[in-house]
Amino acid sequence: MKTADFFYRLPQESIAQHPASPRDSARMMVLRRGNDSITHDIFRSIGDYLRPGDCLILNDTKVLPARLYGVKDVTGAQVEFLLLRQIAEGVWECLAGPGKKAKPGAQFSFGEGLLRGEVTEALPNGNRIVKFTYEGNFYNLLERTGEMPLPHYITEKLDDASRYNTVYAREDGSAAAPTAGLHFTPELLESLQNKGVGVGYVTLHVGLGTFRPVKAERIEQHEMHSEHYCVPEETAALINQTKRAGGRVVCVGTTSCRTLEAVMQTRGEMIPCEGWTDIFIYPGYEFKCVDTLLTNFHLPESTLIMLVSAFYGREKTLAAYETAVREGYRFYSFGDCMLVL
Repeated sequence: MKTADFFYRLPQESIAQHPASPRDSARMMVLRRGNDSITHDIFRSIGDYLRPGDCLILNDTKVLPARLYGVKDVTGAQVEFLLLRQIAEGVWECLAGPGKKAKPGAQFSFGEGLLRGEVTEALPNGNRIVKFTYEGNFYNLLERTGEMPLPHYITEKLDDASRYNTVYAREDGSAAAPTAGLHFTPELLESLQNKGVGVGYVTLHVGLGTFRPVKAERIEQHEMHSEHYCVPEETAALINQTKRAGGRVVCVGTTSCRTLEAVMQTRGEMIPCEGWTDIFIYPGYEFKCVDTLLTNFHLPESTLIMLVSAFYGREKTLAAYETAVREGYRFYSFGDCMLVL
């Protein structure tokens, strides 16, 4: 299957620059696989489409203020670092630019010296391994010295950095937000639970590779990046109980979806576990756990639109995207969403 099969045209003005306010006021396109009908609604009405006995699975990862601006020792050159994933305590794989100023052995200070870092290795993909030295708690220092790593297509300033995290984010580690979850409020989650919808959490720390377009001509040639996940005991139990009782497992976002499907693919059953996954879901994949998917509108030729196409069908997904453009939906991280039943 060709990567170009997942291309669509999007007007620049359709890319959301700011999150919806309040969070649950985003628009929601509801797609029913049974009869291919489309309904246009508001996100806070999601409870109208869920039943008692269903369960929501949310990704509780927390986006780090992972963009750091370093000053190089001796020369004073400024280099931007973006933390991608932790290798060991104080050791991170990073994007660095300009790379020629971040060669192995180069040392930098961040935030008036609160953090210091040394490039210890340049990887074949151009990323850098950086060892940080500091006093106190690394994540507290990041809060003081770092900035939120908003995607490149968001060019306007975000006044409230907390809006690039979900209201239930609690596990530090992501370089990008699980954006489908940005629409929930505590009050909406409580109302769904009062209705009898179960709520469970998994953790998948989102890497930037998730959002990059596929460069290979054929999607089968694409190499997925690896991300760390965790499924706690209570979430595995909730999923299994939901399935036994005939309820639906509703995944909030492609990250939650990949987590559950990776566990089923590698373990053969839903059990509490953690590990690394590079699962790549595209048309032809048979879903083993997920019954319903809530997701935002994704970039052309990305692995995310391929996953949605696997769940809903490629032609129907692209047709739905055309409808979304025509109806004025807002796209990408701060945009509106679709619920695929």
